[in-house]
Amino acid sequence: MEHRLRQFFFGKPRNLRDPGLFRNVSLVAFLAWVGLGADGLTSSAYGPDEAFRALGEHRYLAILLALATAVTVAVLSIAYSQIIRRFPFGGGGYVVATKFLGPQAGVLSGAALLVDYVLTISVSIAAGADQVFSVLPPEWAAHKLLITTSVIILLTLMNLRGVRESVTLLAPIFLTFLVTHAILIVGGVAFHLGDVPRVVNELSADFEGGLAALGVTGMLAIFLRAYSMGGGTYTGIEAVSNGLQIMREPKVLTGRRTMVLMGLSLALTAGGILVCYLLFDVRPTPGKTMNAVLLESFAGSYQLGGLAIGKGFVILTLAAEAALLFVAAQTGFIDGPRVMANMALDSYWPHRFAALSDRLTMQNGVLLMSAASIATLWYTDGNITQLVTMYAINVFVTFSISQLAMLRYWLKRGGRRSKRRGLLIHSVALLFCLSILVVTIYEKAEEGGWVTLAVTSLLVVGCHLIRRHYLKVQEKLKRLDAIMEGLPVGEPKPRALDAGQPTAVLLVGAYGGLGIHSLLAVQRVFPGQFKNFVFVSVGVIDSASFHGVREVDELRARTEESLRKYVALARGLGLAADSRMVIGTEAIEGAESACLQLGRDYPRAVFFAGKLVFEKEHWFQRLLHNETANAVQRRLQFQGLAAMVMPVRVLESARQE
Repeated sequence: MEHRLRQFFFGKPRNLRDPGLFRNVSLVAFLAWVGLGADGLTSSAYGPDEAFRALGEHRYLAILLALATAVTVAVLSIAYSQIIRRFPFGGGGYVVATKFLGPQAGVLSGAALLVDYVLTISVSIAAGADQVFSVLPPEWAAHKLLITTSVIILLTLMNLRGVRESVTLLAPIFLTFLVTHAILIVGGVAFHLGDVPRVVNELSADFEGGLAALGVTGMLAIFLRAYSMGGGTYTGIEAVSNGLQIMREPKVLTGRRTMVLMGLSLALTAGGILVCYLLFDVRPTPGKTMNAVLLESFAGSYQLGGLAIGKGFVILTLAAEAALLFVAAQTGFIDGPRVMANMALDSYWPHRFAALSDRLTMQNGVLLMSAASIATLWYTDGNITQLVTMYAINVFVTFSISQLAMLRYWLKRGGRRSKRRGLLIHSVALLFCLSILVVTIYEKAEEGGWVTLAVTSLLVVGCHLIRRHYLKVQEKLKRLDAIMEGLPVGEPKPRALDAGQPTAVLLVGAYGGLGIHSLLAVQRVFPGQFKNFVFVSVGVIDSASFHGVREVDELRARTEESLRKYVALARGLGLAADSRMVIGTEAIEGAESACLQLGRDYPRAVFFAGKLVFEKEHWFQRLLHNETANAVQRRLQFQGLAAMVMPVRVLESARQE
């Protein structure tokens, strides 16, 4: 029953031998636009809202604000398109910063991205809930947090099934959003075409009056503040560069097409909404979003044959906006775990977060993103203003670092024409990003901005502590490699294995001192007992391996080579030896299946797995070092097989055993 329920909710395991696997789980540009571009597009639901509110009575600046918004979207989209071109395997801000500015900047960018993607989920869900509750009775607001939590749990289940399934299911919502907002913006502007002379005269008079009252400096300060408060508009632009792994080949072309679609749609939508706010003289209304007020002004009173067509359009548009905001949370579930995986491969994050589930999803990362976003929603009580402030700060931290890294790239690169163009693009992008970041921190530090800065700082410290621990353990384990230098190994001579004789099955990884230590430890503890030795290795497909069939083949070749060396070593010691290999996404499942088959082939087999045992045990070691050996032992013993865990002691002193 448990197995059936798991398959019902999460789907059947992927077949790694399926030649069409990578095509089936990847996304074409349109679906990538849905899954990753939705985050950028739906920021038009809260970014322009915050920016227009910040203008206060100086609403005549909305036209300039709309133009600045469109230009900023265009510049950042072009800048990230350059990053896609030069980093075709994704990673975005973390990889760019690490390569060109060093690991310190990379960790800062990665930590900021992780907080950013947690807030992507929280902001999207909270903003979507606000759109829904704008048309519901006020007393229903008491249930908002429970409903938003339920939506996050639902999205978590969908993402555990797989990216393509979740995105395809949500594509109709995306299209509904596009159509309804196109009607709103085009219809809103067309409705006021006859008023263009009057509107222009009013704006001109208001601008001259504001300039006389405030001066150039005062007006620039108000404009810059509103521009910065609308920083949430640009928060999803980097998502495509971080998620290239899920793109259909050719990845760079698909990614750049996705970036064009996202940038164009966001610029037109955000800029158009700001213009419509001005044309319809939209004013903040308690309990309603600015978009809800705009829609009611545009179509709320329209009737056709006694039917409230306009009211239906308002509800449909807000529902599509809310639903797409929920879709936009997909970006956090797609890209957040990928950032964790990249950092895990560099040992700045627990290694288990680089692993894939049998559905080829980063299950650990998805679950952590879900839990963190729910906690964030409850901490802020779903307050969208506080969430967007926290969100924008972290987004522009990583934006700024990425643009600075690309500037360094172009400074080192030859080619005068392309160099000049690259420097110009990323210089302008860096200027925009730093301006928004500085003003947002200055204005909103006391309104939640300090929280995200504090959390990001603590995360950076935690990442460095994790890496320091891994490096210390690796340094201690390197001493085991000295074993290889002193082994009296003869010429490898193949010897036939006798299935009826006692057999030692050793679970090993890459060829090195750790695996050799296990072989010698078995001989030392059980001298002369075992006549056969079988080495078993599981090639685990993680986020680094999962780019295509070629990477899986390379993983298989590396695993086979390590096993070949172990067998050659054992034969050189005069032992009868063989090997078995499994390629999969989960070490425990792969080891269990291989061992069960060996248990049938060699009835007198005893299974051995090595485990690091620290001289001083700490709570974090179970998180940083998986419990594969113990888990395999439990499963094999339950199947009636003899299994032992051989300790590999990690000592604090110089001696290593």
